[in-house]
Amino acid sequence: MAKGPISAFMEEHYKHFNAAALLDAAKAYKAHVDAGGKMMITIGGAMSTAELGKSLAEMIRQDKVSIICCTGNNLEEDVMNLVAHSHYKRIPNYRDLTPQDEWELLQKHLNRVTDTCIPEEEAFRRLQSHIYDIWADAEKKGERYFPHEYMYKMLLSGVLEQYYEIDPKNSWMLAAAQKNIPIVVPGWEDSTIGNIFTSYCIKGELKTTTVKTGVEYMIWLADWYPKNCNCNKGIGFFQIGGGISGDFPICVVPMLTQDLEMEDIPFWGYFCQISDCTTSYGSYSGAVPNEKITWGKLNIDTPKFIIESDATIVAPLVFAWVLGW
Repeated sequence: MAKGPISAFMEEHYKHFNAAALLDAAKAYKAHVDAGGKMMITIGGAMSTAELGKSLAEMIRQDKVSIICCTGNNLEEDVMNLVAHSHYKRIPNYRDLTPQDEWELLQKHLNRVTDTCIPEEEAFRRLQSHIYDIWADAEKKGERYFPHEYMYKMLLSGVLEQYYEIDPKNSWMLAAAQKNIPIVVPGWEDSTIGNIFTSYCIKGELKTTTVKTGVEYMIWLADWYPKNCNCNKGIGFFQIGGGISGDFPICVVPMLTQDLEMEDIPFWGYFCQISDCTTSYGSYSGAVPNEKITWGKLNIDTPKFIIESDATIVAPLVFAWVLGW
């Protein structure tokens, strides 16, 4: 297949160091899925605010992603960008801000993530009543769902279409909902919508049991992995950033083999992490991939890559290669 201009540029110029690691990882990703393997993508940091959907949504549509694990903030911030994009504010000189400058941003309901301020007031004015109605309706019917399933219901209902401020093809959450690919969201409570749900529980308006928990996500993943890992090449693991979105799902393999004592469970079939965390003492996010062999997560011959760079630069380039752009 002919390479697109981005892929051709990478082939010509990315010969050494992190550039070479990026290209090697991208080629191995493509080889993995082209051979029939499945791929989990894990999303940490603020990648949805960085508009990862511009490339990830197409990866989802073209079946280059089988399952996603992300933090609660990435789950909601893609939808916030979808409905309130014009209210985001970029601050290129963020390093020069004083505490007073930061306070003034707070007074304007702008929550800063590096050089980008998220307009939570504007975004949640458009989301909160709709997500509450879906929670309340489920509770009234005695139904329980995972956090991402409630978001899927809201997106697929069409109630948010009146607010769209970007081309919906650039929303990875909308693409995922339309494909109904599974999402695992450990620690969802550590998100704005998770905090809002908690506030309704404290006020007695909703029950905590209406939203399924992280333990239930792991139980679900422990069922999904064995049913899907025997495909050709198995299931790959593409980790964007560090933290719980990567730490949580990768543990399903040793849990199945060591805690449940299941036999013939394949290791993860590919591993790549994009990380700006320097290798250091005791840092899981900064650990080299080989360390995961000792934990029963990766095999000796699992293709392993670490790209020590900024994920906002690297992830779209990897996706561009896989998509042939």
